Order: sequence, then C-alpha cells, then structure tokens
Amino acid sequence: MSDFKDKLWHLTEEDIDALEIGSGILGTGGGGNPYIGKLRARQSLREGYRLSILPIEALDDEARVVPLGGIGAPLVSFERLKEGREGLRCLRALEDRLGFKADAVGCEEIGGQNSMEPLITAGYADLPVVDGDGMGRAFPEMQMTTYAIYGHRSTPSVMCDPHGNAVCFEHAISEKWHETMARACVISQGGASVLASAPMSGAFFKRHAIPHSYTQAIGLGRAVMTARAQHDDPIAAICEREGGRHIFSGKISDLKRHFARGFNVGIASIEGLDNCRGSLGEITIQNEFLIFRRDGEMQVCVPDLVVVLDLDTGLPLTTEVLRYGQRIAVLALPCHELLRSAQALEVVGPAAFGYPDLAYRPMTEAV
Repeated sequence: MSDFKDKLWHLTEEDIDALEIGSGILGTGGGGNPYIGKLRARQSLREGYRLSILPIEALDDEARVVPLGGIGAPLVSFERLKEGREGLRCLRALEDRLGFKADAVGCEEIGGQNSMEPLITAGYADLPVVDGDGMGRAFPEMQMTTYAIYGHRSTPSVMCDPHGNAVCFEHAISEKWHETMARACVISQGGASVLASAPMSGAFFKRHAIPHSYTQAIGLGRAVMTARAQHDDPIAAICEREGGRHIFSGKISDLKRHFARGFNVGIASIEGLDNCRGSLGEITIQNEFLIFRRDGEMQVCVPDLVVVLDLDTGLPLTTEVLRYGQRIAVLALPCHELLRSAQALEVVGPAAFGYPDLAYRPMTEAV
C-alpha cells in the first residue's frame, strides 16, 4: 500500500463525541450502545493510541482491508463490558491463519458501538479505518452487508470473546450459513463477541462499501451538538441534513422485548402526542427498529431507517434503553442507493425479516 499517512484524519475526543450521536442515529436502535463505545474509544485516545480514518478515495486498489464488527445482542453488549482487545485478537489470528498483513480495517456497520469497534482495533494495530461501511446503518445479521450482497466471501473469519476464546470459521457455503454458525457460536460465548472477516481488496471496497459513512456520522453528530448549543431544534437539523422526515411523536405505552436466537426482538407501542394525538404507532424490533406503522398502516420499513429520538433532547435511543412512558420522536431517513437494488432487497428488504407480504417502498413515497 502506498504512503497514505498525510491523508489520515486523526480523530479527537470531540470527534468521538459527535460520532457517538451520529452513529446512534444511523444505528436505528442497534449496533450496540454507542455511549459504551465512546468510553472505550476515549480511553484508547487517552492511552496514546491514534484513531485514524482514511478517505475511501485514497485507498489503494491492492490494499487488504479486513472488515470487523461486533456480533450478538445489543442488550448483552450494554450490560456486559468487553475485555477490550477482542478485535485485535481477531485481526491477528486472521492474519496468522491466512499469512498476510492487513493494510486497513473496514467497518461492517456504522451504526452504534460498531462504528467504534473498528477504530479501537485499528488504533491498537496502528492501522487506519477506511471511511465507509457495509450497511450505512445497522442490520441484525452478517449477510446483510453490501460486501456480502455484492460478492465478498467473508470466510475464513475469526470470532473472539471477552474470555480469550478464538473460533475460526474456515468455510461457509453461503453468507447466510456463516451468519447461522456464527450466531450459534456467539450465544455459547455469552451473547456478544467481535468478528473479523476475510480480507477484501481496496478495489472491491471502493466499489461496494457505503462511502463516507464516518464523515456522515460525525457530521450528523456535530449538527445535533450545534443545534442543541444554539437552542435550535436538533430533530429538524437531522431531517434537513439527511433528507429525512419527522413522522411521529408519542409516548411509549407498551413494550414487549426479549432475547431470542441471539437477537433482541420485540414491539414498541406508542400513543400519539402533539399533532399525532389520537393515533397509535408501532415499531417492530429485531436488534434494530425495522418497521414503523401508524394506525396499522406501514409507513417506513427496512432498508430505510426508522430512527427513534428522545422527543425533548433530540438524542438517539437504542432498543435496549427504551422504557415505558418515554416521550419519543420517530424519524424516517432514506437508505443508500446500494441497499435499494433488487439484489440488495432480497437480503435486506422486509421479506428477509419474515414479512413477505410487506412490499418495500422508498420512504419518500411511503410517508
């Protein structure tokens, strides 16, 4: 890989603060709690490690990029702290198994704590993270990345847990089978681990990653921070920046949520407030917020983003911190075009989550 050090963006603690907010918004409730990730990233900076982002345009075609992220249920990662170097152990074990040295780390999903995990791992390894990811949001399953959708084979891969265990998945006959085997393994490891997938070329990453997602998340967080500091409306700032819509305001009136098959699953019922008074909202959850219905009619569904914010502060809420009586705002944000192709919708459309009768319509048409 050619010299790229003059192109790196070395993140500050203020950047990490902004990333916490932006990744929480893009995480659509999942990806792991970003506050926990922020604390870990901040500690890495204070220990002298550099968390660096490489512009996707500066990535060499021949570079070897290792995608990396957390796997498991967000609730577990919120309640059980990581040991801290699971990602580094994954990276080193994968390098040893395949006999190569990584040039950069790739982000599996920009949402939530999974935006921080690659940065922390790359900091320990003195590598950059490329400014892009495989989802532009968060999804609950590993085959739901643009990397996998457009042809990357993610095995051999390595999964590590906080106890020091490392498991290598030598070969999976499909990306769905990789997810199935990894999900069974992460349950046995306690419900939350880190996984590094087989390296991809820089050329592949530049063609098939969601570009500039770190820049997007940090910019989005800064917009919210600026709006709050100036006593402006952060919800309006988010919508204006992302081309989104504030589609519902309400109070959580019922919450059914449990841990099953390695996921947080459930339904949040919302009693309308303000101009939504008299209406009932409902959000379907599988690690992330998948579908929003108003009075029984679907308004937004995957792969577009259903975002839940605290109605009073405009800050994002993840699935594991939802509580009865919370006042929330529901936003709809458009997904990246790479997720709207027929090929992608087979993997990340509503049918892939068990809703074959629910047809995806872009949020600009559905809302």
